[in-house]
Amino acid sequence: MPEYPTTPDNRYFVVRGRLWRQCNPALDQDTHDRLVAELMAARRSVRDAKAGSCDLAEARKRVDDAKVALGERGSPWWDDGAPDYNRYLARNTPYADWYADWEDRALTAKQPGD
Repeated sequence: MPEYPTTPDNRYFVVRGRLWRQCNPALDQDTHDRLVAELMAARRSVRDAKAGSCDLAEARKRVDDAKVALGERGSPWWDDGAPDYNRYLARNTPYADWYADWEDRALTAKQPGD
């Protein structure tokens, strides 16, 4: 079983019960790779910036800009009118039953002696 399950509609993956929006699948590979590289560079800048500095604020903005461009934040990348549940607990969304079933299967798969 995957460590981070993906919702059946491929819009989110789940970490510790919370939904996180996937990247926009319509991005071509080169654009995706460029944006991920920018995101990683911006995260390193956040790590290296001094607390309260202008550099920290700028680095955080770069992180946010990259995440918006990837489709992980900002307006949802889907256009069917479905609401965005980014950062919601899966149990508090329409994905609750799916996630409960996934957790049950994951626990069963970890049982020793099969």
